[in-house]
Amino acid sequence: MLSGLDRIGAGFAEGLEGKRLALICNQTSIDRHARHAVEVLQSIRGAQIDLLLGPEHGVWSTHQDMEAVPDAEGAGIDPFFKLPTRSLYGADVESLTPDESLFENIDAIVYDVQDIGTRYYTYAATLALTMETASRTGTPVWVLDRPNPIGPDVEGPLLQPGYESFVGLEAGLPIRHGMTVGELAQWYGVRRAPDCELHVVPCSRHATSLWIPPSPNMPTVDTAIVYPGMCLLEGTSVSEGRGTTTPFLLFGAPGVDPLALTRRLMSYDCPGVDFIPRVFRPEFGKHAGQACGGATIRVFDPTSVRAVTLGLYVLESLSRLAPEAFGWRHAPYEFVKDIPAIDLLWGSSELREVIDAGADVQPLIKRANAEAASFKP
Repeated sequence: MLSGLDRIGAGFAEGLEGKRLALICNQTSIDRHARHAVEVLQSIRGAQIDLLLGPEHGVWSTHQDMEAVPDAEGAGIDPFFKLPTRSLYGADVESLTPDESLFENIDAIVYDVQDIGTRYYTYAATLALTMETASRTGTPVWVLDRPNPIGPDVEGPLLQPGYESFVGLEAGLPIRHGMTVGELAQWYGVRRAPDCELHVVPCSRHATSLWIPPSPNMPTVDTAIVYPGMCLLEGTSVSEGRGTTTPFLLFGAPGVDPLALTRRLMSYDCPGVDFIPRVFRPEFGKHAGQACGGATIRVFDPTSVRAVTLGLYVLESLSRLAPEAFGWRHAPYEFVKDIPAIDLLWGSSELREVIDAGADVQPLIKRANAEAASFKP
């Protein structure tokens, strides 16, 4: 299995030779020999890296979700690579789009970050916004593709117009899109940056053999598999497991009966997973230091998991069994103040309205599946 970075290192670097480069990277930017992309690109004849750009969490993934990442310490110099470093995830929405001035002396922008195949994951949004800036400056963008660790299946619903944000830049994209980041870059390019000169260095196939945790709360492939559905908990008052060692696989809140919850969840048709009753105490995040009743998801057949359906069953169960513990997040989410977080994640207000009405989620699942089937990358 070869990543795009592996192919560059194996001699497919024509077009980057002799160029001044900006590199969007993090700790996943590693080839199969554990060489960082900085080292690989610096080995290209005549190429030099003039700038490192960090997505959410930073170049070394040292910051938590929605935590502003400052430029590297030491006047913006990475302490290990000794290269100028700028953050593409700061304290305001303007920080998410690179300024044109960053690319004044850059010949090409290289992107090499592991994605996880889910609309909410912000790294691809950073790539899309960079492509928009690059189209204005005339700077080519090279995407070193990596496998989609959760595979090519698609799960809806589609993001509706009016609900665009950093966790869903473009209407029409499903929650689980089934694309690699290179394919997603091409999809975004047609819609948002048609004038961007985009080069995708392909990876060989969908696989998980190069797995490196791509962000602080994405420790395992199993986490990525359930994330398309379990990230919906970010739009609620229920802990999604941040502050524990198994985020998104572990969830709950004070006042939830773990035994009743797991009994109810086991009654649903949730292929590929089962549930274990748990009481846990997050070290940070929602309900930090408090005992939370909940459950752990155990993935035993990754290929059959329908994560979005799983997430809906979890939300329905929590809202019915523990209405005093379940509620919607009201704080700003990814710099958006006037739309509830759950609406941004689902892509419309429909999920929130169904849960609030105490209605059955089955029609919602049916519509989400139909929208997924209609998606044509």
